[in-house]
Amino acid sequence: MVKSMTGYGRSQQIVNGRDISVEIKSVNHRFVEFSARAPRVYGYLEEKVKSYLQTMISRGKVDVNITVFTLEGIDSEVEINHSLALGYVTALRSIQQELNLTDDLSLSTIAKFTDIFSVRKAVEDEETIWNDVKTVLQSAAEKFVAMREVEGQRLKQDIASRLETIAQMVAKVEQKAPETVANYRERLTVKMQDILQSTSIDQQRILLEAAIFSEKVAVDEETVRLKSHLKQFETMLESEDTVGRKLDFLVQELNRETNTIGSKAQDIEIIGYVVAIKSEIEKIREQIQNIE
Repeated sequence: MVKSMTGYGRSQQIVNGRDISVEIKSVNHRFVEFSARAPRVYGYLEEKVKSYLQTMISRGKVDVNITVFTLEGIDSEVEINHSLALGYVTALRSIQQELNLTDDLSLSTIAKFTDIFSVRKAVEDEETIWNDVKTVLQSAAEKFVAMREVEGQRLKQDIASRLETIAQMVAKVEQKAPETVANYRERLTVKMQDILQSTSIDQQRILLEAAIFSEKVAVDEETVRLKSHLKQFETMLESEDTVGRKLDFLVQELNRETNTIGSKAQDIEIIGYVVAIKSEIEKIREQIQNIE
């Protein structure tokens, strides 16, 4: 299937207490160029994301942006310094006994000594994080690929239409080319009659000159190759493989044959067809620059 190198896909989901978003976008590029951005603490995700997407992309400059926000509390652990807490309790009760105070020691009293508590970030399992991110990545990738496919079909239809136009022009060149030789033979006869001032001229000479001219301006080989290239183009547009580079080469061949016809042409009408064909080829060239 023809795919465009231009695409965009985004997904945001809450997975296992994490708010995760993945944004994928791509533009034209001769080869594959990949870059991913993730929070520094999740830097290990970048290569995993690249490996995952490489199975879907063969050409294009691809940028991926990943954000991971952990919902409040789930990434934190509270630790208690039990020996310090016991020290506070022992000290308070010692004071109570020495001063003969009422023993109203309670949990709320101990909680006021905040230095017995410490909060640290929980250790996160990399594979667990990756699986959560991959869930969101898959959704974004599906949208990304779908957009590339839709755009690819639009490009395919436009190119197919231009190929049909070229085929029609080539048919007109094939129809007009024999008339060019006949017209030349007729002009040559009139010219020789004027020069010789006689209606009796060497017909063999006329035939020889016409044959030489016919060989010089013959474009049947070029039109046959052009039609062959057009068929190959149509076949590639229906292929399930990535065809961007192949189409680029084929456009060069189309242009080469058309230039040869133009250099041989001795007829203003054929030259007009050549100009029109080259215009269509150039438009096709522009379109395939965006095909994967």
